[in-house]
Amino acid sequence: MKFFLDTADLAEIEEAASWGALAGVTTNPSLYARIGGKLADFENHIARICEIVDGPVSAESVAMTRDEIVEDGRRLAAIAPNVVVKVPTMVEGLAATRTLADEGIPVNMTLCFTVPQALLAARAGARYISPFIGRFDDISEDGLDQLANVVDAINNYDFTDNTVNGEKIEIIAASVRSANHVTQAALMGADIATVPFGVLKKMVSHPLTDRGLESFMKDWEKVQNA
Repeated sequence: MKFFLDTADLAEIEEAASWGALAGVTTNPSLYARIGGKLADFENHIARICEIVDGPVSAESVAMTRDEIVEDGRRLAAIAPNVVVKVPTMVEGLAATRTLADEGIPVNMTLCFTVPQALLAARAGARYISPFIGRFDDISEDGLDQLANVVDAINNYDFTDNTVNGEKIEIIAASVRSANHVTQAALMGADIATVPFGVLKKMVSHPLTDRGLESFMKDWEKVQNA
């Protein structure tokens, strides 16, 4: 499994990249607004993220019609070679995805919740499909079950004729709220987990690791004082 960071915070991205395990970044309008982002600086901000991260950087279109989404997508893709255009799962988004994919621009289809949505995204040419986990939990449904169904359905078929450069579609487990979400997504074969920085830090931590380290340090102190 690959790990993307779900953030627009440059400091978080730089820190996560220093760990050597970061494969990409996903952003959205809410994440950009959260850091106090300004419209005039948006493209420069995405460019800076692309300089920090070698892998895919998803930047989301905020348009609602196919033509406007395509226009957004072309502009975003021109920022850096590793930009992936994030498009919502809707009729206009599907149409725009087909056009962008035909132009060689990779698309991450977001706000995906069901198998039919994921299959339509794959047929439209999406390079990445982002089923959401946590938002199902918010309405007392099991997002992990839905993710498992999407992974199984997409892996049943070969969609490489539809994607940019014939690349394999990758499933991004999105709206991740816990390290357990990551564990379950990995066990079911999701290709990528995109996680907030707080979850990424929790993935490293375990009380037994902390306890073991504390014990080692105390024993080493005894050695030093012997």
